[in-house]
Amino acid sequence: MLQQTQVKTVVPYFFKFTKKFKTIEALSKSNEKEILKMWEGLGYYRRARNLLACCKTLVKNYKSRLPNSIVEIKKLPGIGDYTANALLGLIYNEPRIAVDGNVKRVFSRNLNIKEKNIKFDKLIEKNKKKLFSTNRNADFVEALMEFGALICKPKDPKCLACCLNKTCKYFKSDKKIKNIRNKMIKNKNYDIFCYINKKKQIALTKNNQISFLKNFNLPEIKEANSFTKDQNWKFLKNYKNSISNLKLNINLYYKFSNKLPSKYNWYSLNDNKEFVPSFTKKILRQVSTLF
Repeated sequence: MLQQTQVKTVVPYFFKFTKKFKTIEALSKSNEKEILKMWEGLGYYRRARNLLACCKTLVKNYKSRLPNSIVEIKKLPGIGDYTANALLGLIYNEPRIAVDGNVKRVFSRNLNIKEKNIKFDKLIEKNKKKLFSTNRNADFVEALMEFGALICKPKDPKCLACCLNKTCKYFKSDKKIKNIRNKMIKNKNYDIFCYINKKKQIALTKNNQISFLKNFNLPEIKEANSFTKDQNWKFLKNYKNSISNLKLNINLYYKFSNKLPSKYNWYSLNDNKEFVPSFTKKILRQVSTLF
């Protein structure tokens, strides 16, 4: 849950999950539909699917125990180097560092060397005796991540309160390094076409060609100007939406129809029992104003 999401956002979802699923076995018996509904609003839904697949794999192949080998743990769905090292450190107290953006920043500033000029694997290996000088490896993994998030922050770091400022080259230097991360923002224009009926239902399908929205229930969506609209489509609203590094400019159209298009299903505008992503929810809210 914490991958690419802030702690304050995750906390209520975490408590809801652990209250519902108290064991790995319990979670493994769930299904994607239920998991996605509980994950609704948290975004990056691949994480939810990977979580379910991971639990099923652990129960089936590992007797519900997390493997203690870096090779084995990385075979699990959705687990790469960062998560593997974090888990091995936190659970098995292994001498590991989960290298994320926060941790990179701590090392970079301490050395006053730009992140792009540091080979973090080699740096950790070279200094492992100093870094892992106690047996509190689990605490160290967590402490580094928290330190980067709370003290050595991206903006306005708390250098005066920092316990490392006596040796920190960034703090002492008159020429402080700047790690500039340019997030490439992409602007996209889309036309969305909503089939609706008098029963306050909208036709949704998972059969769409938009890569970042695949496998989700959506109305018909096309890149703007790639679809010739007939006169039966009525313009409803233009609005903006953002997904990760995408800025979307959306024109919303609708038409009343009793005929369900092929590969679509009717979905109640007032039904909150089924999972729909936030992107679709915004569409439903706009369409609901017609009734």
